[in-house]
Order: sequence, then structure tokens, then C-alpha cells
Amino acid sequence: MGAAGFFRLDRPLTPAEVAEIAGARLHEAGSGVQEIIVGVAPLDLARPGELAFYDRRRYASALRLCRATACLLRARDLDSLPSGVIPLVTSEPHKAMARVMARLFPDALRPQSLFSASGVSPGAIIHPTARLEPGVSVDPGAVIGPRAEIGSGSVIGPQAVIGPDVRIGRDCSIGANVSVVCALIGDRVILHPGARLGQDGFGFALSPEGHVKAPQIGRVIVQDDVEIGANTTIDRGATRDTIIGEGTKIDNLVQIGHNVVIGRGCVIVAQSGLAGSCELGDFVALGGQSAIGGHITIGEGAQIAAKSGVTRDVPAGARWSGAPARPVRRHLRGELLLDRQSRREAR
Repeated sequence: MGAAGFFRLDRPLTPAEVAEIAGARLHEAGSGVQEIIVGVAPLDLARPGELAFYDRRRYASALRLCRATACLLRARDLDSLPSGVIPLVTSEPHKAMARVMARLFPDALRPQSLFSASGVSPGAIIHPTARLEPGVSVDPGAVIGPRAEIGSGSVIGPQAVIGPDVRIGRDCSIGANVSVVCALIGDRVILHPGARLGQDGFGFALSPEGHVKAPQIGRVIVQDDVEIGANTTIDRGATRDTIIGEGTKIDNLVQIGHNVVIGRGCVIVAQSGLAGSCELGDFVALGGQSAIGGHITIGEGAQIAAKSGVTRDVPAGARWSGAPARPVRRHLRGELLLDRQSRREAR
């Protein structure tokens, strides 16, 4: 996957430059080599001129056959690298690769204007009372409502809708068909296409005589450096705010209910659902298709495995799995006992 793809190569890099960007050590086998790097690729597809990385033993066979110009890897794996590949030694190959890719293909870091344009398109609809700082790009079909404010360097994609009084910070990317209402957005926030922020929470007073809709008068607060995936929905609070903490990364197709509070640096993987009024501490990780019940608290640094159903509070630093979720070791012991029992019954 070289520079001929959808993203423009900023400029070629030498192995020495790659090492500096990655925080890697250029092994003596590669010193003095005048090669250039113009792209990146997986181990099994990399060709001369491309950079690869190796950090999982399951790909050891691909490493031994690698044809890349250079490879980021740990010192312990040097003996498996073919002699023609320049070794770049680092303790964190994946993170190092991410740094290099950001330098090679900076446009891939966040959604850009689909029209590669700057400024406001004549096809955008912007209310006269909206305020856009210099350097904002607005694509055709976008709608920006009364008194909305958008910071410099931000990009508003086609058909995006920014509601009345919404605040969007600087250097944000708002993808195509995103809707943002009743929300305050920090700086360097990325909203991928189809994300929905600030709509009604699912609030009803239930009764056999009929369900009474409870007005949702809170907001959505998204702090700096948050990334929210495609078609993710975040409901505004009922009587308090729904809050997404600084640096949190949310995958595609995640549902976040009203009044939810998510701490800093959390990671929430696709198809997870967080019911209303639950709270996640800082640096919590939720695996794909996790379900978090309403009014649940998950402590700082806890990890929830994929497909888990959390029905009670999780302590800080804990690792839980299963449905209902419980500590991983207890869950696995239970699964083992059930498996043994079923085997005995099958005899």
C-alpha cells in the first residue's frame, strides 16, 4: 500500500529519518544505506521502498519472508529478519509504525474536506448569526444553525448538521452526514461520518396507562482529542450532561445513553452499548459488543472483555468477562466446569 492509494505521500523518508520519527534504533546492519521509504505495508505484502513492522509471534513466518526495505521490530526478533531488510529496533513496533505513518500520510489522520477545498462552499447553508473563525472549511450541503460557533482549522463535511448554539472547537473534523445538536465540542475532536450527538435520550416514565416522555434538557460535552466512530450515537443528558472525557476513543456503531459520564483516555470498541447514567473512570477499555447496564460504575483502568454484560459495579483495575460479567478467572473457571459437565453427560 504505497503512495498510489487515496492518501498523498507527504515526502519520502530515509531509514535514518524513520528511526528518528519512530524513536527506534537504526541497527548497524542498516547504517549507511541510502534507501528511501515511500509507503507502508503488512509483512507479507511489503515490497522494496516500503516499511513494515512486526510485533506478534503469530506472524513469524511472514517476517522470515519479508521483502520490505525496512522493518520495525524488537531486538529479540532480529535473527528472524531477512538479511536484505534494514532493522529498526524499538520496544513498541506498533506505536512506532503509527508515528511514521502519520509523517508519511498526514492527511489520513483525520477526515478532510471531500472537495479538497478551503473556506465555505456556496452550497453550504449557514445562519447569519453563526460565527466561524478564520480557516474553517465547510463542504456543500452542510447546515450550520443560529449562534453556532466553529473554531479555526475545523472541517465540516457535506450534509453535516450543526444545530443552534452548538460550540465546536479548533482543528476538529466533522464528517459527512454528522448531526450535532445540544453539544459543546472541544479542540481536535474527530466525528466520523454518520455520528449523531445530542439527540433525545431514551427517557420515559413507564406505565400501563401509557409511557410518558421525559424531556431531555441536558447537553453532550465532548472534551479535547476525542475520536468518535461512524454511526455512533451519543444522547444528550436528561437533567445533567452526557460527558466524553479527554482523549477517549470510541469505535463505530456504539450507543451511549443519556447522563453517561466517560473518563479520560477510555477505549470503547464497536457495537458496545452504555445504558443511561453509567459512569466509566479514566482509561477504561470496553471490548466489542459490551453491554453496560444503567447506573453502573466501572472503576479507573478496568477492562471489560468483548460480549460481556455488566450488571453491577466493577472495581478499578479489574478485568471482567462473560454475561453476566464477573472477574475473568472466575468466568473461565465456570466455563471450564460447564464444559466438563456437558462432556460427562454426553458419554
